[in-house]
Amino acid sequence: MPNETNLTARFHAARDVRLAEEPMPKIRDGESLVQITAVGLCGSDLHWYDEGGIGDARITSPLVGGHEMAGVVRGGELDGVRVAVDPAIPCHHCDLCVAGHPNLCRNMVFAGHGTCDGGFQRYLAWPTGRLHPLPDALSDADGAMLEPLGVAVHAVDLGHVRLGASVAVLGCGPIGLLMIQVARAAGAARVLAADPLPHRRQVALERGADAVLDPSEPRYYERLADFTDGLGADVAFEIAGTDPAIDAAVEVVRPGGRVVLAGIPSAEVSSFPASAARRKGLTFSLVRRMKEVYPRATALVTGGLVDVRNLVSHRFPLADVSTAFETAVARQGLKVVLNP
Repeated sequence: MPNETNLTARFHAARDVRLAEEPMPKIRDGESLVQITAVGLCGSDLHWYDEGGIGDARITSPLVGGHEMAGVVRGGELDGVRVAVDPAIPCHHCDLCVAGHPNLCRNMVFAGHGTCDGGFQRYLAWPTGRLHPLPDALSDADGAMLEPLGVAVHAVDLGHVRLGASVAVLGCGPIGLLMIQVARAAGAARVLAADPLPHRRQVALERGADAVLDPSEPRYYERLADFTDGLGADVAFEIAGTDPAIDAAVEVVRPGGRVVLAGIPSAEVSSFPASAARRKGLTFSLVRRMKEVYPRATALVTGGLVDVRNLVSHRFPLADVSTAFETAVARQGLKVVLNP
């Protein structure tokens, strides 16, 4: 591939993503060249596109986004191997890495964030140790979906879901829909889901929710209580990134229960009903990406416990990246995937 160039899609500002032919990536020691074959549009990518940043993180120089990736290794020890790309590169040496929290690494490098280019490009140079070979049963898009599935797995870990537990999932985008399935696989006996979009509520039922609610309905809080006969859910997962969803999580969970915040808000500050949370003695956990869960995520898919394939509703070539983002921002389907 000595004469090839690398097609990239870079964020320059809000709603300004530009295609360009750039030089091929330089491969350093310990890296492999990955030809990206599938990359999903995450909710965080939508913030970069629609708002020019996430909270206090802003686009300061043109950035190639995308962190839900799969591809084929070209050259080196893994030549020809299909892989899922772990977008996180922890240092493995800081106090948090040593303590078993690589997702909180003080020196983290993450694809499509800061100055590290991500997967919205034809080729990517990436540490070989962060590449996970894909089983033949998984498609390239399945491989890209392992990253959001990993976030769902980490969230359910933080929720301490026990056998027979009751769970509420508030927000049924792709990660919320995956969370329903992971909670079921973890042993949840009852799952309630809520989302304002009818097509997402329907898919939530198909993926294992016992009941679905529309947050805009007049008796929303009453119906949340009805689901648990007034006792409250053991765990509530907020995956919408809004204060009303956090309010609903505090409302639906039982005294002594857990609220897991996985949504990414547009604003820098989120709020919750402090009095109700204090009276209930709730435990809050916030989801920061994931730990080393790619093998577990792969096993969930190959074992038939989680369906990632049918969550992909739209596919676009990289040349149609703007159309792909407009489709995702409009919430017209579920997961939008680019095929560079």
